[in-house]
Amino acid sequence: MSRLWRDRIQIFLAPERLDWVRLKRGLKPVQVAKSTAFFEPAAGVPIWNAAMQQLEKVLTEAAGTEVSVILSNHFLRYAALPPQNEITTPEEVKSYAEFRMREVYAERVDSWVISISDWSPVDGAVSAAMPHDLIIQLEQMISRHDCKIKLIEPYLASVYDRWQAQLKGDKIYLAIIESGRICIAITHHGKWQNIRNQRILHNAADDLLAALDQEVIWSGTKETTEFVYLFAPEHPEITLPQESGWCIISLPAGKVSALAHYPSAPTDHSELNQCPA
Repeated sequence: MSRLWRDRIQIFLAPERLDWVRLKRGLKPVQVAKSTAFFEPAAGVPIWNAAMQQLEKVLTEAAGTEVSVILSNHFLRYAALPPQNEITTPEEVKSYAEFRMREVYAERVDSWVISISDWSPVDGAVSAAMPHDLIIQLEQMISRHDCKIKLIEPYLASVYDRWQAQLKGDKIYLAIIESGRICIAITHHGKWQNIRNQRILHNAADDLLAALDQEVIWSGTKETTEFVYLFAPEHPEITLPQESGWCIISLPAGKVSALAHYPSAPTDHSELNQCPA
């Protein structure tokens, strides 16, 4: 079957949910199916096992398709790569990313696959680490069902790339909230500063505000009002107090909509996503 005319399956894979859409391939792809499955991760096994079992069911009915996978930030570990003028070759960038990852995560790096965004000696880059076992299982499962992998992409990378043109300002805070996790990416004057990827311990709004305030303290400067770009499709009603000094700019923005297989809220979360004044 020609790759040009393969149907496409687009997937969001998380520990407790699997979102997917099927597109009929053609000059103008048409969505023909969309579904979400919720489940409980089992104890004593990798946190992606339940999601992979659900994915197996989807691919059983999707032989011959082209598959794209966005991985939840629960599965990812990140490190900012600050700019270094003397680092220019791909080999040097790879060594720099491995050094930074090992500096943060120690020997756990040995069981991960590290990917790197486009490197700039002036602006730096972001490195993302994914579990090697998960990637191997995905590749084998997709191949077993006679499907083709288009890409396997971190959630942060997908969101950043989709709305990068809308992220304005010398200092940019981009927060991505999903069920149980907050990820915050920070750039100053276009240079990567830090990536924070943490579990939600209390509620999304409280933990977001605490994380943002900590990042500002570490940066050493805080404006009267700071702005944070927020993509939180599972928490659509999230707010921060006016007196917090933070103003939310919600994504999607402009004419760029959210991808159909991004997660969304299954129920009303309004009582869980308010940060008390």
